Amino acid sequence: MQIYAHRGASRDFPEGSRAAYEGAVGQGADGFECDVRLTKDGQIICWHDADTARMAGMKKSIAWSDLADLEFASPFLLSDLLELAIAHKKNLAIETKHPVVTRGMIEYKVAALVEMYRDAITAAGIDVVLFSFSSAAVRRAHRLGLQSVHLIAHRYQFFYDRVLARLLYRLTDRRIDIGPGLHLVKKHPEIAKQAHEMGRRVFVWTVNDEADIALCEKAGVDVVMSDIPFQARKALGYS
Repeated sequence: MQIYAHRGASRDFPEGSRAAYEGAVGQGADGFECDVRLTKDGQIICWHDADTARMAGMKKSIAWSDLADLEFASPFLLSDLLELAIAHKKNLAIETKHPVVTRGMIEYKVAALVEMYRDAITAAGIDVVLFSFSSAAVRRAHRLGLQSVHLIAHRYQFFYDRVLARLLYRLTDRRIDIGPGLHLVKKHPEIAKQAHEMGRRVFVWTVNDEADIALCEKAGVDVVMSDIPFQARKALGYS
């Protein structure tokens, strides 16, 4: 089971920052997870929220601000994160946020960036995937040639038999993996086995407790997202 640093080593560093991802390298993460948004001038930054209030203390909308207007928040460009992932041979999971004013433009921008670095990605032997809770975004990314992961929203996790089983069935003819939350795996640990039978990988978010790490490993989960990569490695007995 692989461990991806959720927004970097985000327990110990500001989430989504260069320091968080460099810290994740030091903590032995197998990969990085990031959230991305487009600025008004079309730059892709690693940023979870729609504005800067929570992380930077002053509120500016990401979608309505140019990159230069956001310098006070020190946003980390996705291109810089991709270069860091290539340099350290770390897998990369990129989550696009929806709904946004630019609609599907973010998937097109991410696909173009990944294509620009395609040779370097291949040479590094790393896996780059796009995540989203939006089924339209996942389908769009798939059409653009990106490996895609359909995240399962909290509101669906209580309707496993009627919703998730149908979702797995619909994905059998596509190269689309699934990303259930930890709650769903705890409630239905058979989900990984079912997904594997349909040729789907399983990426689980967000897993920090050592007992939950062990549960995911036992369930056969492929990747867990953790804020504390070194603790997850310790729970698995990795050096």
